[in-house]
Amino acid sequence: MNSQQSIGTESIYKLLIKYSIPAIIGMMVNALYNVVDRIFIGNIPGVGPLAITGLGVTMPVMTIILAFGMLIGIGTTTSISIKLGQGKKEEAQKLIGNAITLSILIGIILTVIGIVFVDKILMLFGASESTLFYAKEYINIILIGSVVNLLSFSLNHSIRADGSPKISAGIMIIGCLTNVVLDALFIFMLGQGIKGAALATITSQALTAVLTMTYYMSGKSNLKFTKSSLKLDKRLAIGVFAIGISPFAMQIAASMVQVISNHALKAYGGDLAIGAMTTISSISMIFLMPIFGINQGSQPIIGFNYGAKQYKRSKKAYIVSLCAATTILCIGSGIIQLFPEQIIGLFNKDEELMKMSVEGIRVYLFMLPLVGISITGSNYVQSIGKAKVAMFLSLLRQVILLIPAIIILPRFFNLRGVWLAQPIADFIAIIITTIVIIIEMRSYNKEEINIKTEFAIERDSNELI
Repeated sequence: MNSQQSIGTESIYKLLIKYSIPAIIGMMVNALYNVVDRIFIGNIPGVGPLAITGLGVTMPVMTIILAFGMLIGIGTTTSISIKLGQGKKEEAQKLIGNAITLSILIGIILTVIGIVFVDKILMLFGASESTLFYAKEYINIILIGSVVNLLSFSLNHSIRADGSPKISAGIMIIGCLTNVVLDALFIFMLGQGIKGAALATITSQALTAVLTMTYYMSGKSNLKFTKSSLKLDKRLAIGVFAIGISPFAMQIAASMVQVISNHALKAYGGDLAIGAMTTISSISMIFLMPIFGINQGSQPIIGFNYGAKQYKRSKKAYIVSLCAATTILCIGSGIIQLFPEQIIGLFNKDEELMKMSVEGIRVYLFMLPLVGISITGSNYVQSIGKAKVAMFLSLLRQVILLIPAIIILPRFFNLRGVWLAQPIADFIAIIITTIVIIIEMRSYNKEEINIKTEFAIERDSNELI
């Protein structure tokens, strides 16, 4: 039995474990890149909490770089899968070289624009005279490494499409562990401070890029890299951008939200409030990344069974993934609400920042136990091919509802209003997503009746013949 057939017959529980575990590992490794940097930076002797704030100011820039990584990486990976499905292996191989060229070109453009306008960009994104120094020290090095950042992200994604998800995950784990070791080496042993964290990040990304290139040049890959494929094919590049534009737009929107949030935090809580949000978002990332991994794992299961009109299996895949997500988020919420000081203490032990972060995290992540409904719900709608509704549901929680909440609520509740924005946006998004999912699943009952009726008519016709 091949893998496609097993998706339609094997136990949903076994399938979710099989497909989700590698995806969860990948998402956690990605999260740890940022989380580890923030933990080390927050504990640099003599630097103080403003370093964490400086790092928070750079988050929109990091998100923009990630957006271009997704534009190339997800666009290339999906295009390769489609080309291989069509039996066009030569075009699939050509996409590898095109991804390299696009990563280099866009990376250079981001580096030049970023470094030339770094002061204006950081001030626009929420920096103050007190935090600009720390933000520049970190982001200037990250910008220099834009090319290796994009190469490592896009090529590592394409290894999955090449049929080697374990190798892809292994390379990511090596890169993450390298980042941890180099953080300790550069920051503490060599005394490089916040600059050392950035050096550790781009060095580990460069290693990841080298390992992915080695994979394609080793002769062990299904798709082979050739120098001729580096020449951009306009048709293939347009195809990559057409597919990658959706996740790209989502990340650009996320960057815009971060900028608006930074300004609200600075206006109502000062520089330290941005530092508090940086810590809070790092902690939330630890618990949310497994949910995104579950989403990735459930997508092919839901999509295949929906396409095969096995609606009970697609519904079950969604319900099991929702239950798994909710269990993880309830455990995470319990830990956060019971032990906020201990978790926040990993990032910084400054008393003022600690107090602000504890107050913020308890409010900001109040809806965490239920937010899985919104996250897995939008993924379900996307998995069954309803892209426009899925895009609306995805933007609903993090953009459509959140931006007005961040702008309006602080006028009435000051800094607490910024913390309240996310749980209120979550609550409304959960209700709307639940309604959409219920309406969607009720429609299957009619569809199943129609299928049974058609089957009965066909059977009766055969009997008469």
